[in-house]
Amino acid sequence: MAWIWLISAGFSEVLFATFLKLSDGFSKPIYSIAFVVAAAFSFFCLTKAMQNIPIGTAYAVWTGIGAAGVVILGIILFSEPLTAGRLFFISTLVASIIGLKLVS
Repeated sequence: MAWIWLISAGFSEVLFATFLKLSDGFSKPIYSIAFVVAAAFSFFCLTKAMQNIPIGTAYAVWTGIGAAGVVILGIILFSEPLTAGRLFFISTLVASIIGLKLVS
């Protein structure tokens, strides 16, 4: 169950980062509120996950899911560049997340 909490925290981090971008410096109330809700939910899920997963592993996986997810959404939603280098490093990040799961 702890890994489900952690994956939920990671996906919520992707949401809160995306809502932060869409809030346009907190000038758009709906996206600003969505940011706060998603961030609170992400930290709640992370806290639940850390009850059973070591803090270093949980934090690395949480930020890794968030980073990879935000890069992917940036490419899809915000027309950010898709380069071979970005794909390579996202792939290594995902492989590292999987590795941490396997050794925990």
